[in-house]
Amino acid sequence: MPLVTARTKLATVSALTALGAFASMGTATAATPVLNGGWAPSTRCPVDATPMISTDGLDTSPQCVVSYSLSGSIKLGNTTVPTGKTNLQIGVVQNADGTNSVVAPAGGALIADSATVPGGLMGLMCPSDIPFVTDICRQLSDAKLNKITATMESVGTPSEFDQIAGVLTDQPIVTIPVRIRLQNPFLGDNCYIGSKSNPILLRPKNLTAPGFGVTRFDGDGTANEEGEMSRLDLLGATQYDDGFAVPGASGCGLGWFGIIDAAVNLKTGLPAGAGKNKLLLNDTQTHLTGLFAPGVLAPDAGKVFSRNWHSAVN
Repeated sequence: MPLVTARTKLATVSALTALGAFASMGTATAATPVLNGGWAPSTRCPVDATPMISTDGLDTSPQCVVSYSLSGSIKLGNTTVPTGKTNLQIGVVQNADGTNSVVAPAGGALIADSATVPGGLMGLMCPSDIPFVTDICRQLSDAKLNKITATMESVGTPSEFDQIAGVLTDQPIVTIPVRIRLQNPFLGDNCYIGSKSNPILLRPKNLTAPGFGVTRFDGDGTANEEGEMSRLDLLGATQYDDGFAVPGASGCGLGWFGIIDAAVNLKTGLPAGAGKNKLLLNDTQTHLTGLFAPGVLAPDAGKVFSRNWHSAVN
């Protein structure tokens, strides 16, 4: 009998779906390995991180979680941005008492396409009554100067992770601190909505419950109904959050003494309190991979888990 029950695993998968579903945008990434069979989605799982490899299979068990969504939207103040592809990968250390902790890959958990802000810089801060900003607005007939890309970045460790909420609807699953980077020639390289010290705190919830299935496979990823590995798949959930607040933009405009910050905030309605913003993600897909019977491998479950992952790399 597995130490972690199917119900517990299902709750964990559902909850971790939120970690990927909230993200509208993310950072670029280097080439990732190709994994065989059942391991295929878990290309960036931090299997060698100390908390993961130290799990013993009795008190603690290692798991890899992948969550992604292809479309959706996020409304910040008066501005709505369509979401692009997102891929979140994390490790989860599952404790015997039902609690757990999240482990992020060394390169960051969130990898996804940046999004183009509708209307570009002109839509974000024009027209304006600020003379300096008005001069910029006159130059924005050039599409390259007008275009803004937005990238969401994780800026802290997730907290308030509730496994049971993951199988329910309308219950916050986890709190995730993020910031959004805005990029445009006039905005400079350090224009953000939210910051490390004052982040956007997303608390995603299930709007609809996902369907799910189970896959068994050998350590190297080869399909086997009696393999030592198992993967739970949660497919098709819609998720949302309409209770988060959004701080104002800062660091925009190449050191122009906050003028650009003020113009962006005025036009977009930032800062925006809770209830004025909304996240919506469509058709989220989540895969959670773990040892089918971690207790059998005690005290080396984490080491076996890591060795299996590496054996699946093509």
